[in-house]
Amino acid sequence: MEDHVRNPSLTGARIVLGVTGSIAAYKAVTLLRALVREGAVIDVAMTRSATKFVTPLTFEVLSGRPVTADLFQAHQEMKHLSLPEHADAILVAPATANFLAKAALGLGDDLLSTMLLTGRCPLVCAPAMDGGMWSHPTVVAHVEALRARGALIVDPEEGPLASGRIGQGRMAGEDRILDAVRAVLTPKRDWQGQRILLSAGPTQEPIDPVRYLSNRSSGKMGYAIAEAARKRGAEVILVSGPTSLPAPSGVEVIPVETAEEMLKQLSNRLSWSTVVVMAAAVADFRPRQVAPQKLKKQGRRSATLELEQTTDILSTISGQRTTQLVIGFAAETHDLLPHARAKLASKGLDLIVANDVTRPKAGFGSDFNAATLIDRDGHTTDIPLKSKRELADDILDAVRRLLVDSPTRRHGDLRKRR
Repeated sequence: MEDHVRNPSLTGARIVLGVTGSIAAYKAVTLLRALVREGAVIDVAMTRSATKFVTPLTFEVLSGRPVTADLFQAHQEMKHLSLPEHADAILVAPATANFLAKAALGLGDDLLSTMLLTGRCPLVCAPAMDGGMWSHPTVVAHVEALRARGALIVDPEEGPLASGRIGQGRMAGEDRILDAVRAVLTPKRDWQGQRILLSAGPTQEPIDPVRYLSNRSSGKMGYAIAEAARKRGAEVILVSGPTSLPAPSGVEVIPVETAEEMLKQLSNRLSWSTVVVMAAAVADFRPRQVAPQKLKKQGRRSATLELEQTTDILSTISGQRTTQLVIGFAAETHDLLPHARAKLASKGLDLIVANDVTRPKAGFGSDFNAATLIDRDGHTTDIPLKSKRELADDILDAVRRLLVDSPTRRHGDLRKRR
């Protein structure tokens, strides 16, 4: 009776569960049982190393289906083609650093990695590794490459590792992994009918034809919000300062450089939008005069650059709006909440996302962030360190609640979708 299905959310979903050679392989057993309880049909594909930790027989008994672990044996039935062809999703849990490397580089030297090359269904990975491997630059690059191709990576958790060390590397909990599988199989469409005008990235204020004033913003947070909103059904226009990020699928991207260019593009499209999200890090000052040619040292030991304020885009947009919600960001180095609350009030925002950019593993350039959300009624929500893509969904959830609970504003048909 323990595995009796009650209100299953994955009924009939065909999932390939890939298990790789990690000490966390034993957790895949309970994960398999949870997926079966949810009503999913599971085919297990194991790497040779994984069979050293858990026997294939264990997975066969619990799934009621044969386990595939040998590419050459499976080749007789073409399982490297048939399993992913009929799968609704591939879930790899645990996913080792070695597996992530092969997946990112497109290497296919075993059954599981070969299936990724033939399959066209969503990929979910729950990494597990030890010894600081998760933060190694190569692993970080491989994870970024997989995310860029649409894979959903469920970040490992921090805690005691098999080595006895404390660090980030423990495979994510069962509930987080199940949520990720549900997300790719039954994506939310709760933003359908809404139009988001979004800014992201830094601005660049020219000093001369070669030099400019800017900041450390990578644009990753804004781009993550754009991707999340589009996948949840919204129309999205992204006004972006200079970044090296690829354009999110289905999102119209308008490139700009200066604060004035960004303000112009946002103002021109404000009436189109129902929500404005200002995630850009806009320069507060610009040179009063821009030199027409590259400035030379000419033997000088010092030079003075006279600056003037740029237009406050957030205040301007907030003042120009009619029925739109306006969301701002506060990237601070100290006194985070007092500064964020002051900005929320002074600029007339509906919600502000406050984050401490000095926090380790978070802030500018990182794939992770932690934040405190403060709404117009003073309610605060603390969000722990997580990937910016996950944080993007948390921010959209908070904004959606404001849309639903705003009887005096017109926001499409979102209130009807409670």
